[in-house]
Amino acid sequence: MFPRHGLLGYGGGMSATPPSAPLLTPDTEHRGMIGLLPAPARPFALLARFDRPIGWWLLFWPGAWSVALAGGAVDRWDLILWLLLGSIAMRGAGCVFNDIIDRDLDRQVARTRSRPLASGAVSVTAAAVWLVLLCLVGLAVLLQLHGFAAVVALCSLAPVAAYPFMKRITWWPQIWLGLVFSWAALVGWAEITRALSWPGLLLYAGSICWVVGYDTIYALQDREDDALIGVRSSALRMGSRVRSGVAAFYVAALALWAGAIWVLRPDWLAIVALLPVALHFTWQVATLRPDDGAGALARFRSNRFAGLLMFLACVVVGTTL
Repeated sequence: MFPRHGLLGYGGGMSATPPSAPLLTPDTEHRGMIGLLPAPARPFALLARFDRPIGWWLLFWPGAWSVALAGGAVDRWDLILWLLLGSIAMRGAGCVFNDIIDRDLDRQVARTRSRPLASGAVSVTAAAVWLVLLCLVGLAVLLQLHGFAAVVALCSLAPVAAYPFMKRITWWPQIWLGLVFSWAALVGWAEITRALSWPGLLLYAGSICWVVGYDTIYALQDREDDALIGVRSSALRMGSRVRSGVAAFYVAALALWAGAIWVLRPDWLAIVALLPVALHFTWQVATLRPDDGAGALARFRSNRFAGLLMFLACVVVGTTL
């Protein structure tokens, strides 16, 4: 995920790594892994968010959904693995690019001032080289796609490049993030079906709503700092109505996904496949406390499981067409 409202945040130390290691964020999931890396490599791993796999899972799931819903979960398992590799590399590249753009803002926020670029642990030149290397991995994945799907994938570059500036000009940068983080749904669908038809487009639209919902939950951690420095977010815009706002976006996501399934298979039993996802979203909203940063982080992270539930729903529907 691209931060600031998307999987980043620094502060706190790390007991599992040597004293020479850079500071990790409270939401770091793999402290030991970072500690095992050579000291010069650690800031680059942190810059690409390799310590927080939640970001690449959230980027990956929409592509896996589209492959499965189009009926390719079994025959094109290789494509699913390529999409996972591409998600890891391009999420890392997006984070590096975002941090280059946001390094001055990051220095003003307690949770982000220890990021490698903001703290000076990595130079802008070194970060740019790292960005190129990650993009080369993405290029290797791109070469696995046929022509039409490759063009669809390349079209994501413009919205990706524009994303870091959205928090400066709109209260809804999460919507733009949704456009970017859901793009794999279009790529997967185009690769399997050789077209962009209604089911794939509805799946994509639903994923955008899902991203807005979960990233609004994540942005709750930064509301005070963002208000002070003038950064905008949906969490600030929704104010006291953040729970109902997240619920509305989750309902919209489910409705659009149901539409995608219905176009493929107009049977109410097929729609039932979405019930586990719907129940999980209900739990997230019902237990969300806007002033509980740790709780918001836990519910945000739980969307990795929500993505898995949606993938299983798509497998069920896609393999029974």
